[in-house]
Amino acid sequence: MGAEDDGQDGVAEGAVLGDEIVRMTRQMGAWRQRAREEHWGDRLLLGRLTDSGPRRATDLAADTLLDLSTVSRQIRSLVERGLVERRPDPEDRRGTLLLPTPAGAQAVRAFRAQRNERLGQVLAGWPAEERQAFVRLLGRFNDEFAERHLRAPRAAPGPGGGDAGAG
Repeated sequence: MGAEDDGQDGVAEGAVLGDEIVRMTRQMGAWRQRAREEHWGDRLLLGRLTDSGPRRATDLAADTLLDLSTVSRQIRSLVERGLVERRPDPEDRRGTLLLPTPAGAQAVRAFRAQRNERLGQVLAGWPAEERQAFVRLLGRFNDEFAERHLRAPRAAPGPGGGDAGAG
């Protein structure tokens, strides 16, 4: 098999992968719908704040790929329920930093324990080497997808259309 076969195989596998991602997305959506009473939306924002530390709402929106208005609405609810607190930004007193309260951090631990148990149950019948390979490959796929499609685009070439470093 030559290099052109590899390209075609990638396209064919991409089609199958696309179908499987749609299937998984629908299943995850159904799972989320059933878990609405468990404050599913809290998980993403609280988890990010727990992992990355205090953040401005604009940074949190960018980190989570959510619209700022959505983040603001969810943060308001989290603050009202005592899961997130607001503090003045020491670098810019006009700004506000968001951080999880101890109750918010505990909620993240509970969410993750529940998630990990449910996903562990799905993988329980798989041999260890297949579980490990799946986790490794899914992580690699997520990293490459983000790099190709979600990272900020490179700046456009300067006048003349060329790359200043090309030559």
